[in-house]
Amino acid sequence: MLYYPYSLYLKEQYGEKVYKLPVNLPVSCPNRVEGERAGCAFCAGAGTGFEAQSSQMCVTEQLLTVQEIIRKKYHARKYIAYFQNYTNTFLPLSDFRAYLEEAAAFPDIVEISVSTRPDCAAEEYLDIMQDVAKRKGIRMNVELGLQTANYHTLDIVNRGHGLAEFIDAVLTVKKYEGFSICSHVILNLPGDNLKDVEETAKILTALGIDIVKIHSLYIAKNTRLCDWYENGKIAVCSKEEYMERVIAFLELIPASMAVERLFSRIPQKDAAFSNWGMSWWKLKDEVLDTMQKRGSFQGKRCCYLNGAKARKFFLHREAF
Repeated sequence: MLYYPYSLYLKEQYGEKVYKLPVNLPVSCPNRVEGERAGCAFCAGAGTGFEAQSSQMCVTEQLLTVQEIIRKKYHARKYIAYFQNYTNTFLPLSDFRAYLEEAAAFPDIVEISVSTRPDCAAEEYLDIMQDVAKRKGIRMNVELGLQTANYHTLDIVNRGHGLAEFIDAVLTVKKYEGFSICSHVILNLPGDNLKDVEETAKILTALGIDIVKIHSLYIAKNTRLCDWYENGKIAVCSKEEYMERVIAFLELIPASMAVERLFSRIPQKDAAFSNWGMSWWKLKDEVLDTMQKRGSFQGKRCCYLNGAKARKFFLHREAF
């Protein structure tokens, strides 16, 4: 197996295929309401939930609408309520609990996934998630957007947090038994290079992240990033360079870390740039074909932790 797909991870967890049902809450993001340069440079007005329903619909209605589509298309029987858009722990605690309770009561929901920022993963929200999980007998997942380990790049794109906040958030979530953690990364942000990608992979590995969602940079219309791109202030790396980064990233993470995706997906009408004008599945096939020819696979170079240098030069000798 060239890499460990998220679909297989879910099947191993739940015994069959499981599908996400996106939920769009009436919530914003602290990074959009603070400061003069509010919001991440790549964030569009719609956030990231391009497939989500209107936030004016109640949680149950949103789940029913998307479930009907997924059930007919895939004959699905188990679902994850995916609180996707913006920062879902940027809410009054009472509202947050009410939304979780409503999702947990929906038939055939086996897990709730809450997407948030590293600087908003407060214990008060995690306590509510743990309480709902225990009472309803479902699992909880926390999605944290890191994007890159390069804190200089994080500052350039105005993420509003650095690497330390991400590390702190992961350590905080790991205090809660039964929670899984997914991290979002973008492997070709302007200013990042292959070394940044490799360091990001190593940090996620060292922190024991369960799932990674890999994004290729898309440039949504009506964003500061789009302005920079159209005015020639930034450039996007080549398709070939991105593929090298993906392969390097996969080789450096453990075989046990599930990979949710390798390329971003955005409606063409919303993008000034996306995936070099190619479909994501063709790009994915090209990456996997390259890996196959090279003898590359996920975890191939994941041998740098647990005192690796000492083990290489001294400890293995003393064992004999």
